[in-house]
Amino acid sequence: MKKIVHIAVVFLIVTACKTNPFTGKSTLNFYPNSQVFPMAFAQYDQFLTENNVVTGTSEAQMITNVGQRISSAAERWLNANGHPGYLKDYQWEYNLVKDETVNAWCMPGGKIVFYTGILPICQGETGVAVVMGHEVAHALADHGAQRMSAGMLQQIGAVAGNVAIKDPEKRNMFNQAYGVGSSLGVMLPFSRGHETEADRIGLQIMAIAGYNPDEAANLWRRMKAKSGGQSPPEFMSTHPSNDTRISNLTAWAPDAKKEAAKFGVTSFK
Repeated sequence: MKKIVHIAVVFLIVTACKTNPFTGKSTLNFYPNSQVFPMAFAQYDQFLTENNVVTGTSEAQMITNVGQRISSAAERWLNANGHPGYLKDYQWEYNLVKDETVNAWCMPGGKIVFYTGILPICQGETGVAVVMGHEVAHALADHGAQRMSAGMLQQIGAVAGNVAIKDPEKRNMFNQAYGVGSSLGVMLPFSRGHETEADRIGLQIMAIAGYNPDEAANLWRRMKAKSGGQSPPEFMSTHPSNDTRISNLTAWAPDAKKEAAKFGVTSFK
């Protein structure tokens, strides 16, 4: 049984690599868009029926307008860099939901929600573009499917350990150590890596869309002020710290402007 599990893991890893067009890196992804997107679309539609979606306001229209500009910029970049048709299965949708939570999120295939609670942090259209670029980037890079794939491997590792260890006491010790070790040593760094990747890709496409990438670091300064500096240690979090993000975004902004210049964009909102 242990040998069978090992062979299955190796087979999955070898056959499930997909290249991220924005980074050129191979990514682990067991799930094709044809499997993930319909599930995501159904869950998104269900969420909208159960929450207070804001419509007919200037803020709701701004969310849609910015989302369309950002996703169009992403398509321009993909077409110019040899990836036409990459977005053919995506169904972009952008909704504002009345909720004081300071958050926004994206489901696979381009289904995005902004909560009204994040709008004061955004302070207008360019701030919304910072967040929107980040969320669109998650969709572009298939981060949702990658998280599912990593979760599958984590479960397979747990099964393999339980099959191999016959002594109940040692098996219990393994399960405790594996749970903590795989979370702190693998899953959390994996998630932080996705957030960092989405920050960088998002900065690039917001600049191509005509929004000033310098404002990204300013948004995270406001986010830090909002939190009062209270956050878990980075190694225990799914996200990089505010200070890490501010430093990264400040360093990457000049490159984002250079990338935008390739598309004739040299002035920004």
